[in-house]
Amino acid sequence: MKVFCGRANPVTGSVEWQEEDEQYDYHQEIARSSYADMLHDKDRNIKYYQGIRAAVSRVKDRGQKALVLDIGTGTGLLSMMAVTAGADFCYAVEVFKPMADAAVKIVEKNGFSDKIKVINKHSTEVTVGLDGDMPCRANILITELFDTELIGEGALPSYEHAHRHLVQENCEAVPHRATVYAQLVESKKMWSWNKLFPIRVQTRRGEQVIVPPSELERCPGAPSVCDIQLNQVSPTDFTVLSHVLPMFSVDFSKQVSSSAACHSRQFDPVASGQAQVVLSWWDIEMDPEGKIKCTMAPFWAHTDPLELQWRDHWMQCVYFLPQEEPVTQGSAVCLVAHHDDYCVWYSLQRTSPEENGRVHALRPVCDCQAHLLWNRPRFGEINDQERTDQYVQALRTVLKPDSVCLCVSDGSLLCMLVHHLGAEQVFTIESSAASHRLMKKIFKANHLEDKINVVEKRPELLTSADLEGKKHALDFRESKEAEPHPLWEYPCRSLSEPQQILTFDFQQPVPPQLLHAEGSIKLRRPGRSHGAVLWMEYHLTPDSTVSTGLLKPADDKEDCCWNPHCKQAVYFFSTMVDPRASLGSPQTVSYVVEFHPRTGDVTMDFTLSDALGSEH
Repeated sequence: MKVFCGRANPVTGSVEWQEEDEQYDYHQEIARSSYADMLHDKDRNIKYYQGIRAAVSRVKDRGQKALVLDIGTGTGLLSMMAVTAGADFCYAVEVFKPMADAAVKIVEKNGFSDKIKVINKHSTEVTVGLDGDMPCRANILITELFDTELIGEGALPSYEHAHRHLVQENCEAVPHRATVYAQLVESKKMWSWNKLFPIRVQTRRGEQVIVPPSELERCPGAPSVCDIQLNQVSPTDFTVLSHVLPMFSVDFSKQVSSSAACHSRQFDPVASGQAQVVLSWWDIEMDPEGKIKCTMAPFWAHTDPLELQWRDHWMQCVYFLPQEEPVTQGSAVCLVAHHDDYCVWYSLQRTSPEENGRVHALRPVCDCQAHLLWNRPRFGEINDQERTDQYVQALRTVLKPDSVCLCVSDGSLLCMLVHHLGAEQVFTIESSAASHRLMKKIFKANHLEDKINVVEKRPELLTSADLEGKKHALDFRESKEAEPHPLWEYPCRSLSEPQQILTFDFQQPVPPQLLHAEGSIKLRRPGRSHGAVLWMEYHLTPDSTVSTGLLKPADDKEDCCWNPHCKQAVYFFSTMVDPRASLGSPQTVSYVVEFHPRTGDVTMDFTLSDALGSEH
């Protein structure tokens, strides 16, 4: 059996899928997954244990044995909680074999092997009977099948099957209930992650405006949810148009349906504006009375903001309406939450679906191709007028009336900038058919289809014939393992000054030999160092630089300010820092970084040394 594993593309920072065979060592995959974040989620763990203990007590009070079915057991933590709480036996189901093998070892080392049976199957394949995986149905159902969207990991089909085939009627369930909440907002910043705005270019002939094709304006956008840390979005970046609305609930103790459904909530807008974005989150109640609750609410909707639990495995959702719509304060409208068995999406209607019989059953799908080519941070980057102005200023310093320019970047609008700034001839390389088609649409909308030459080739296969025999005057390329992370979502402090490690001169040919850099960075501020962050700074001119990392110098008292449109590379250190060294002790980070021109790979090794000379 072959399995697909996620790999970070070192050029784009995006996660791509790579096929691995059954002999592949998954230890690193597990270590880098959300398991560690879940295990460190104190609030989640406490609430689950309280809910499990209460469920076991209710079953025991009825004079029954407590038989637990734990679907998606992972490390086996919830099953071990159940046995600790007094359960008579647990059936722990885990489909991912490396994780199931790990659960067996963990259960054994903690002395629970006699009361926990790990079943390496999908829950829909588990059998009940004398010769089955379970001799009888369970009367307590424990699961942790939730993602940021609640149902994205297949919770509904799994619950539906479990109630029909694996658990008793009116069983206890932990969690008992989940509720999804939504809030309608207007936000130019978040809307810029979904739509292409007009881009203004100041030229000698006056202002030129790059407009999006009508297809992009009509397109409902990417169907997938945008999950982010809403607590890191400034309240000044959006205008609230509604109160927090409970959209729908799921009772996990009863038969669950995975069929498509919609749920509407009529409300009076609290302000007038353009309805663009729906912010959404959920909470789970571990008991029937709702006294044990675990919530994903952002700080402004949290009952106790000072008790916010940091977590990365569950965040908050940003949904984009198919089109922005004006709403007026006090004039009632309906927000409709739609879902199928795996996805949620929203629409805004003037009357409830029950009244007009109009329900959008199909989830929106991109039909303009831009949302397939550009991810949300890329949309935000392209719409960043300040960034565009920096490029325009830099281009003015190098462009001449006879300049012939080559743009190397799928889906970049730089080629349009240089045309408007007066280049004699412009070529753009679009290595994929999708980017080629998209750029043709954008060129046509701006009457530039005959002004910019599109070359559909990979950059390394380019020949002089592709450029019609002309030499290019300007070449723009946009840009052991580090992991890509959008650090603007993660509050962090800098312990050292930024240090230049490698320099690439794009005006010179790529050197054939390996580029090697090594040195050390002194940590000048007190604190525990978790890792090193790497990013690129593009020096457009001696006076103009675009950073993909820090946007302003970091100081001792404030969190770092990172570019929100780019991911940064994070190399994590070991957390086993010598306990004899105080947090204020001087520390040094030694590094070796190498760039391999033939493959384009960057390899690196960072070592943290404390004041006692110990390395980690």
